[in-house]
Amino acid sequence: MASRSSPPYRARKPSIWFEVARRAALALPGVEERVSPTGPVFRIGRRRLAWLDEDGVSLLVPIGADEGEMLSEAEPRTFSMAGQTGGCPLLRVHLAFVAEASLRRILEQAWRDRASKQLQLLAARASGGDPELSEAEEL
Repeated sequence: MASRSSPPYRARKPSIWFEVARRAALALPGVEERVSPTGPVFRIGRRRLAWLDEDGVSLLVPIGADEGEMLSEAEPRTFSMAGQTGGCPLLRVHLAFVAEASLRRILEQAWRDRASKQLQLLAARASGGDPELSEAEEL
């Protein structure tokens, strides 16, 4: 009997906690969920905002090195640094332990770092204006 070879990457089934991350990410303007060979990915255009780690219970989010280190030291059970992608440090967020408000804040910061200025301006106008985003409008 011939055995079938498995694909080089196998999409992980998201954990039950992934639904919280999905809601938080998709609430951000311009974010779409796509399926990759390794699992779900949240994107803004062609840029990755966050994606499910291979373990199926963690979310990887590109974040500034200083903020990532601070979070990792403050809550090592919830956050850890996970290497880099495209020169940007990655924060591993363990979805079973992260507070929903913290997850939203981290995703919002990643969104601000990755969304185009045009998308940020449109989002600010639609929401009645955000002081951080209105500075970009003055430029």
